[in-house]
Amino acid sequence: MGEYAVGTPDEQRSVHLGTVNNSAIGIGSGNTVTNTNTTTNHAAPPRDPAHEELLLAVRQLRADLDRLVTTDTTTVLDAELVSTEEEIEEEGRATPGRLARLRAALTAAGPSVEVLASGAAAVAAVGSLLGG
Repeated sequence: MGEYAVGTPDEQRSVHLGTVNNSAIGIGSGNTVTNTNTTTNHAAPPRDPAHEELLLAVRQLRADLDRLVTTDTTTVLDAELVSTEEEIEEEGRATPGRLARLRAALTAAGPSVEVLASGAAAVAAVGSLLGG
């Protein structure tokens, strides 16, 4: 909002308004002002420790996959890792269906990811969430 002067030229009093954000202004007698500010909370949903552990393992494994020769199974695994990471970030947890798909992708890419400590951590984290 720019600066505005209120009043007639022969009056000594004036009101000057600079920048106004998230506010309501009433000028003069008899005015009623109501101001309601709403704030949207975009905070991440809370995560239980098991999903937090999985999220860390997923991120580490994705970084480690860059060190391997890309194959069809590592490409599928990377896509599942991306989807799992997004789901945990947005929902605070991965659904059982997502975990099952991730487990299948980890199993299929087994020989490629077995050599990575992050692969073993991801397998363990998925196993603890799915039970087994």
